[in-house]
Amino acid sequence: MTEKKPGFFQRLFGTPPVQTPEQSPPETPVTPDAIPDIPEPEAEPPEPVEPAEPTEPPPAPKHDWPPGPPETTPDYIEDVEDDLAAAPQPVAEPEQPKGWFARLASGLKRSSDNLTNSITSVFTKRKLDAATLDELEDVLIQADLGIDTAMAITETLRRDRFDKDVSGEDVRAVLAAEVEKVLGPVAEPLVVDSSKKPFIILMIGVNGSGKTTTIGKLAQKFAAEGKSVMLAAGDTFRAAAIEQLQVWGQRTGAPVIAKPAGADASGLAFDAVTRAKAEGRDVLIIDTAGRLQNRDELMNELEKIIRVIKKVEPDAPHATLLTLDATTGQNALKQVEIFGQRAGVTGLVMTKLDGTARGGILVAIAKKFGLPVHYIGVGEGVGDLEPFEAADFARAIAGRD
Repeated sequence: MTEKKPGFFQRLFGTPPVQTPEQSPPETPVTPDAIPDIPEPEAEPPEPVEPAEPTEPPPAPKHDWPPGPPETTPDYIEDVEDDLAAAPQPVAEPEQPKGWFARLASGLKRSSDNLTNSITSVFTKRKLDAATLDELEDVLIQADLGIDTAMAITETLRRDRFDKDVSGEDVRAVLAAEVEKVLGPVAEPLVVDSSKKPFIILMIGVNGSGKTTTIGKLAQKFAAEGKSVMLAAGDTFRAAAIEQLQVWGQRTGAPVIAKPAGADASGLAFDAVTRAKAEGRDVLIIDTAGRLQNRDELMNELEKIIRVIKKVEPDAPHATLLTLDATTGQNALKQVEIFGQRAGVTGLVMTKLDGTARGGILVAIAKKFGLPVHYIGVGEGVGDLEPFEAADFARAIAGRD
């Protein structure tokens, strides 16, 4: 027979056709009894595995790198470290404390800059004429120097320099001279009369003018002079004011007469004067609550405090100091007027001159009322409250360092 040729499907796809399995006879089922017992082979113990010897890592390939800059060599780094260790560290020199005029000029800088810049803008090396004088007068009035002082300065320039070339420096010189002329008569130090024991100082003013802080600074100054001081926390409306005065008392070693917030202020003043007399204190400073000058009921209360003090010491208070906040500007004029009428102000303390460009208001106050100016303040430190000097103030506000 010839070999059977592949079919068409196989020739087309190249795969053999599926063979149909032949049928086999059915297997006889095996029962469990027919299976012979075959013993299980015994497990052989595993052979011990010898530890593999550690293999050394292959040596790193050596590269011939080009030499780096000298800054990367160990010798160079060691030399630099030695030089740094040997070099002495510069010692910062302690900052020299500023003198009073430097602090005053710094505190009045905003007022001075505002005034001198305005003057410079008016005078640009031109001849002095009527229009220029009118413009200068407006500048001086806006600086709160007051109409009288502004007119005095312009009249001096009109008399001496009219129709002549005038510079800003010329005007500042005249400004300083006129300001000193106004302030000179009122620059009076506060004198504590040693024959009055105690010398009673009553501090008054509106809210936030710096009364309590000024009391603390004065107490420290008097204590440094060897005077025995007592303080009275008469601002019974504010618990914070009582605590603040007690802190100042601890700093200065001065006893503080205080009562709970809301207590009667006139009764506290009576107790303070009585105790200060009994202890023979040199100075008694009485704080009072801040009050607006247009609140009649509060001004009546202040008058009551003064009457009660006089019951113990007929000629007291020996000094009634009005604390003025320079930032209030023209309102300070009204404060001086009303407090002077109701409480008999004997002297002024001007505070916060460092926080305003309106320091010229002190000139207007001095010109109108002529009250002594005892102290001015240009900062928070004790040394920033100093006796008033007219010449220093005039130079500082005119920008003539």
